[in-house]
Amino acid sequence: MIFAEDEDDPFPADDCLFAETFSQETIYNLIGQELKIRQVFGANLGVAAPVWEAALHLCGYLEDQPVELRGRRIIELGAGTGVVGIVAARLGADVTLTDLSLALPQLQANVSANMPSSGWPFVPPTVLPLCWGKDHMNFPSDWDLVLCADIVYLQETYPLLVETLAHLCKSGAVVYLSSKMRKEHGTHSFYEEHLPTRFNVELVHRDNKQNNNIYRAALKED
Repeated sequence: MIFAEDEDDPFPADDCLFAETFSQETIYNLIGQELKIRQVFGANLGVAAPVWEAALHLCGYLEDQPVELRGRRIIELGAGTGVVGIVAARLGADVTLTDLSLALPQLQANVSANMPSSGWPFVPPTVLPLCWGKDHMNFPSDWDLVLCADIVYLQETYPLLVETLAHLCKSGAVVYLSSKMRKEHGTHSFYEEHLPTRFNVELVHRDNKQNNNIYRAALKED
């Protein structure tokens, strides 16, 4: 896995990162393919703008580990730039990428820009708005996998995220979550206190240098 730049800046407590709007296009070499990801930095997009390191870690994990993606129905939460979902779609998955409405133009643009020259190997990815804890019931529960990269950073959203994941996983979907473990945002508390209330949670990969964890979770039986 090769990428053009690392993201080592922590999330600020205030998620309104950028006072002015500008765009940046970066080439990432992932799964042996070249992806061109446009990042639109602006006050409205905030943390949805950049390609975060945790997303690249999850892409690498999906490439290196025996996680079957081809033909699987996958939903990504908080997709941001879409890099994780785009990688999954290029590996043959049926992918739905979701985020708040304000992030969808950037997300759709990156999906369109990264269609393989021969077309998507299975079906084109779908881009839809999803606000955790509010409209998750509009989505089905028959997914195979749920993917999440660096979406655990606002403690007030933790119960909403667990509620959304529980709905999406009712039919047995497995969740993969990649997170920078930030003390200032209580990331550990999500995985140690919030998520285990409904899910069996397992740490499957740890990068000590980058302080990044990848977890696998499955909904507990009632």
